Amino acid sequence: MVKEPMHIAHIVGKVQMAGVDAVVMNYYRHIDKKIIQFDFFMDGLDKTPIDDEILSMGGRIFKLPPYQQGMGKNLSTFRMLINENKYRIIHCHMNTLSIFWLREAKKAGIPIRIAHSHSTAGKGETLRNLIKYTLRLFSKVYASHYCACSHYAGRWLFGNYYFDSGKVIILRNAIDANAFEYKKTVRGAVRREFGIGNELVLGHAGRFMYQKNHTYLIKIFEQVHKLYQDSKLLLVGDGPLKISIEQMVKLKGLKDKVIFTGTRTDVPRIMQGIDCFVLPSRYEGLGLVAVEAQASGLLCYVSNEVPNEAILTNHCKSLSLKLAPELWARQIIDDLVEYKRSSDIRWVIEKGYNIEQEVKKLEEYYLSIVK
Repeated sequence: MVKEPMHIAHIVGKVQMAGVDAVVMNYYRHIDKKIIQFDFFMDGLDKTPIDDEILSMGGRIFKLPPYQQGMGKNLSTFRMLINENKYRIIHCHMNTLSIFWLREAKKAGIPIRIAHSHSTAGKGETLRNLIKYTLRLFSKVYASHYCACSHYAGRWLFGNYYFDSGKVIILRNAIDANAFEYKKTVRGAVRREFGIGNELVLGHAGRFMYQKNHTYLIKIFEQVHKLYQDSKLLLVGDGPLKISIEQMVKLKGLKDKVIFTGTRTDVPRIMQGIDCFVLPSRYEGLGLVAVEAQASGLLCYVSNEVPNEAILTNHCKSLSLKLAPELWARQIIDDLVEYKRSSDIRWVIEKGYNIEQEVKKLEEYYLSIVK
């Protein structure tokens, strides 16, 4: 008789093709599915770009009513599904919000309830931060096990005492390093697709939301363009602030210089076509996209709010958000004059961010806590 794989429920929230769902998919693509299968609990009833891929690999998808339209209906649907499927492990990626789903899991008698920290908090989101800091007080109440994408994210959510006691496991936001290996032929194809010639191209991938600080990014590019007219900015992603950023670009007279690609599933390929990556985030749990950019051999500029764990190479520089955008721009232009691009996947592998290494760690972790 063939033994069925162990199904693990992953609560990933909204699928945004960036952040948490991208991390979980990286692990799912590489995990030994004869031993472990993932069930994806998604926020929202619409089809997502990863649904077909999940189903093709034997995974299951459960759609929950959007919690922002009513947490009660979301949780009642979740309660019904976990009672039907009798899980042994619930792995929740909802940061401070995890307590809601883990509470239901505990009430259902699920013995292993993993809270996974992927983010932190930053200045400026007063109401959002009030909720985060309040819910953080309960982060250990319903969880039985604790994970984080970085030391910083782990300490922020679970506290120094729990972290220093060894109760928090670090599971890196690992990537398929080989997918980001730099290839000149791919670079040419990407630039042709977006109508880019020999221009200097800055790039960014991420949700259009307060955390990612697109307003500051546009100000940086505005200064870059003043210093180097033959330049463009390529923005990958979607989100609630996209329209306001498009308006800002138009008001600054940069409409023909900024490319909005929308949501893409081929970020590794798109990175081949740009010259440097800029991530001026107001806060990050890690900053996975910075790791991806470095693997692709890009010059990378991140804010000092991005954890040092995401800085893997000497061509990734951390700059303060207190600096004038002009100073970021001058640094970028000065560095690009001398920079010769080449792949740096060796750094990703050596620093432990290669999915082939980390997926084995995750498999062993699941099997050990079940035993």
